[in-house]
Amino acid sequence: MTVPSTMALDVARVLTEALPYIQRFAGKTVVVKYGGNAMTGDETEDAFARDIVLLKTVGINPVVVHGGGPQIAELLQRVGKVSSFVAGMRVTDAETMDVVEMVLGGKVNKAIVNRINQNGGRAIGLTGKDANLLRARRMLVQERLADGSTQQVDVGHVGEVIGVQTDVLQLLLNSDFIPVIAPVGVGDAGESYNINADLVAGKIAEALGAEKLILATNIPGVLDKNKNILTGLSTADVDALIADGTIYGGMLPKIECALSAVKNGVHSAHIFDGRVAHATLLEVFTDEGMGTLISNRRPKSQA
Repeated sequence: MTVPSTMALDVARVLTEALPYIQRFAGKTVVVKYGGNAMTGDETEDAFARDIVLLKTVGINPVVVHGGGPQIAELLQRVGKVSSFVAGMRVTDAETMDVVEMVLGGKVNKAIVNRINQNGGRAIGLTGKDANLLRARRMLVQERLADGSTQQVDVGHVGEVIGVQTDVLQLLLNSDFIPVIAPVGVGDAGESYNINADLVAGKIAEALGAEKLILATNIPGVLDKNKNILTGLSTADVDALIADGTIYGGMLPKIECALSAVKNGVHSAHIFDGRVAHATLLEVFTDEGMGTLISNRRPKSQA
C-alpha cells in the first residue's frame, strides 16, 4: 500500500475543512472590497485573483469593488498636483476627479480584470457610471475644529451612494461573469463622484442581499486596546467598542460600513489583511479565519 506524503495529507485536510463552507455558501453572493494598499505586487495580486476565480468555480458569486488611493496619489504627484485631505477625504476638484477616473476606471480596474482573466476567470470591469450602477450625491464632510466643534466642509467631487442599480450586476452574475467595480458614482446631472470604496462595497452588499461583505485592506482586523485582533464580534460588541473609544479615527468609516451592512441584511462582514497571500480563501473556507468577523450575533466560528 502506498503511503501518501505529508503534503498530500495536508491538502486533503484543507479540502475536508473547506467542504462545509463550500456547501453552505454555494449560490450565495460575496462582495469583496480590494483596497489599493493591499495591492503590493505580482505575487499577492495573483493570489487574490486566484482566490476570486476559485470562489466562482465552486459556485459562489464574487463581486469585486476596488480602491486605488495610493495609485491616485502617485499619478497626482507625477503631474504636480498637491493632494489635501479633510477628515480623511481627498479634496477632489474637477482636475483631480479626471485623474481619479483615469486611475480607478482605467489603470487599476483593468489590471485587476486582467489578473482574474489570466487566472481562468471571466471578469468584466465597470465603474459606477456604467448603466447608472452607482447613483451618488455630493458628500459634505464633518471637520473637527481645534475647539472641539465641527463644521461641514464641501470637498468637491466626493460623493456618497444613494442608489445601486442591481440589474446589471445580476445579469453578469447569472451569466457566469465576475464584476469588478471602480468606486466612481454618477450624480443627477451626470457629474462624476469619487466615493470611498468601503462605502461602495457595503452599499452593493446591502443592495444584493449578499452573504458576506469582505474588506481586504492593509490592517489585520479590529484591534482591542492592547492591539490584539478581535476575531468574532456581534454588532452590539462593535457599538460598544465605538462608544468606549477602542475603535476611533480612520478605522471608524470602515467599521461603520461593515456595521451598516450587517444591520441591513448582510449575514457577516470580514476585515483582514489583504496583503497576505490567499487571505480571502483562509477567511472564507477555514475554521480559524484571518481577521475580524462581524455578525448579528457572536459567531462560534468564521462561518
